[in-house]
Amino acid sequence: MFRLRSLEMGGVPRVVLDLLRNLPKDKFDFTLMLNLYQGELIKDIPENVKLIVVEKGKEQMSSNPFLQKIQLIWRRLKLEFYDAFPSVLYKIKVPEKYDIEISPGYAEFDMVLNSPDKKSRKLGWFHTDVGYDKDIERVKSRIEKMKRFDFMIFGSKQTRQVIDDLYQVTYPNSTVIYNVIKVKEVLRKADLFVHDFESTVPVFSSVGRLHSRKGYHTLMKVHKKLLDDGFLHKIAVIGGGVEMENLQNQRKDLGVEDSFLLLDTQVNPYPYIKASDYFILPTQSESYPLVIGEVMCMHKPIISTNVGGISEMIDDGVDGILIKYNEEEMYQSMKRFLTDSAFVQQIVDGTKNAEEKFNEEEIYRQITEVLEHQYQLKQENERS
Repeated sequence: MFRLRSLEMGGVPRVVLDLLRNLPKDKFDFTLMLNLYQGELIKDIPENVKLIVVEKGKEQMSSNPFLQKIQLIWRRLKLEFYDAFPSVLYKIKVPEKYDIEISPGYAEFDMVLNSPDKKSRKLGWFHTDVGYDKDIERVKSRIEKMKRFDFMIFGSKQTRQVIDDLYQVTYPNSTVIYNVIKVKEVLRKADLFVHDFESTVPVFSSVGRLHSRKGYHTLMKVHKKLLDDGFLHKIAVIGGGVEMENLQNQRKDLGVEDSFLLLDTQVNPYPYIKASDYFILPTQSESYPLVIGEVMCMHKPIISTNVGGISEMIDDGVDGILIKYNEEEMYQSMKRFLTDSAFVQQIVDGTKNAEEKFNEEEIYRQITEVLEHQYQLKQENERS
């Protein structure tokens, strides 16, 4: 059973849905348990997967603002009650016993670790670079929780290594498995419609949640500096999130409302990427972001900050550029893309064999092996 908060657009829900679609049905019987039945990806739940819903989403609530507010308060109270008394939640909502309960991200750690089923194997997944997080107590809490899982999967080598480097904690019962890059699906979706930026200047695209650690406030300052220095271009950011209002205000203050485009969440971002000239990811922290592999397989020249496992995806100077998270390196790399067409073509040529980097069948095999082994251990424990 996979636990998820919701199916709002994001890397972790996309990974879970892909696994539910593609792991062998003859070996596993999957259940997806959602705290909230909401999000753009609800429609992508595979038909053969059992679904458990704890509470309904906003889409199923009243359109009357006052009534919806009451419903949201009541929903929050019920979720807090279930958090405090998980045995009640399982008695009401979870009629079956499960061999393995899976937390696909840190947001679901407590959901799985507090399961009243003491016999199920608890498997955790971690995709986050703890090096960026200045909240040391939060990091230590997550590190301690990961020790309680029977087995951990890390989304990149760097994600696991940085915990050892900074906190001297290792996880002997763990492995590294990269997220799947759905190359054929990405290329198909990129052709579903044609987007036109109606721009006479080059366009950088970017995809990510609008959070302060994703670096879009810094990218906007670099964008303004490039424009002031005469390097005309536009930037199109595809994604929604809590920073939207701050970025809109910053955009207005800098006078770049017409050139720094905030396109919000798009169910299919790939035609926008295809219509752009370059791609940039200005983030302060990542693990193994799917979008890097997806863009590389679309043969777009990439600039990315060198954080998390991105260096395990991009060969610097060959199929992309890796930079530090600072304004000067971001400025110089974007300026080079805008002024050195031969170098850009060299990067594009370097992406020609990108598909060979991301073998999805090998990743499914690795995950299948982990799940089978955890099942075998559970059987052995029960026999003993």
